[in-house]
Amino acid sequence: MSTQTTPEKTRKYFVDWLRIALIISVFFFHVGMIFRPEEWHVNSIESFPFLDPIMSWLHLWRMPLLFLVSGIGTFYAIGHRTTWQYIKERLRRLYIPFTFGFFTLVPLMVYVERIDKYGSLWNFIPHMFDGGPYPAGNISWHHLWFILYLLLISFLIAPFLNYTRSGHYNMIRGRLIQMASKKMGLNLVLPVIILSQIYLRQYFPNSTHALANDWAYFVYYLLFFLSGFMLFTSNTVIEAMTQQRRLYLAQTLISSAIYFITIYLIDNESVRYYMYMVVSIVAAWSCGLTALGYFQKYFARDHRYRKVLNEAIYPFYLLHQPALIFVGHVVLQWEISYWAQAIWITTLSLATIILFYWLIIRRFNVLRVVFGMKPNPKKQLSTIGQIVKSAVLDK
Repeated sequence: MSTQTTPEKTRKYFVDWLRIALIISVFFFHVGMIFRPEEWHVNSIESFPFLDPIMSWLHLWRMPLLFLVSGIGTFYAIGHRTTWQYIKERLRRLYIPFTFGFFTLVPLMVYVERIDKYGSLWNFIPHMFDGGPYPAGNISWHHLWFILYLLLISFLIAPFLNYTRSGHYNMIRGRLIQMASKKMGLNLVLPVIILSQIYLRQYFPNSTHALANDWAYFVYYLLFFLSGFMLFTSNTVIEAMTQQRRLYLAQTLISSAIYFITIYLIDNESVRYYMYMVVSIVAAWSCGLTALGYFQKYFARDHRYRKVLNEAIYPFYLLHQPALIFVGHVVLQWEISYWAQAIWITTLSLATIILFYWLIIRRFNVLRVVFGMKPNPKKQLSTIGQIVKSAVLDK
């Protein structure tokens, strides 16, 4: 007897809340980057040593989990769309914001980083794309790499959309769901991810976000995305994961402890390299499952602010890094304590993003589209109505 599953299309509110939390965490993570010894786009003279272990641990799982959540969201975004309808929707939601940001937001960030060289923005504009790829040149996509990778993944899965509606696919998916729903069964994904990285990181060892030399990490994120698409859209898997959340939390604590032991206590370079690779993957997967399980347990309900926040979170992501770089550049020149600088950078950046979004972006359909939002039909009708009314009055 073949095992088949019927995809559950009921909205998963906990996924929305988790996506919102993850993108907000990206903002605070990048605030922390300003005060780390590691070179970032703008840096404080003083660093906070306690941030290093916290941020290295957060770095393990935030973005992989965000790709997994994106896989879940893509499953629901497809709906009954044809392949071409899906591609058009992805172009609107991903390609347009990426292109807009690439030609506007990112050059402004590069300008701030190199303001001493170019002086005014007017002087920088003719040199926006000089020198080749960043950091040697001025061409970059900075934080837009996440959107670009999602766009490419969307193109990769598009030819298989019809297959995902077939009985054969549902049979395979059903068997995977059966295995994943058993005790700690979601760990069945780990061997696939680990083996892919053991092989690929021989050739592409570093995460660059540059795509051309980032294939190990591209595949890494792709596997998290596909896991979200195939497994975490099943009510059976979600229920099992929620019931077993404490087990996955224990797995998170153990793998995280081994991760820090690997970093700080193992001297042998070869042993440390492979242990770090394996343990970091296990920790990333475990943290993701734990977060999903606890969000499903405590945030699986709607709220009047969910829709507002869910709509705003995409523009928030696009704006957060430009705001931090601009505000950071200014505040870091103030002669105040480093703690005060951190508080001011956080507060002023958040205020800038929120005000720009609330007062400008959401009010104009052109800006809504380039920031990844749906046009507001009411605004369109209002605009058309005003034009008609004006024409009538003129007559």
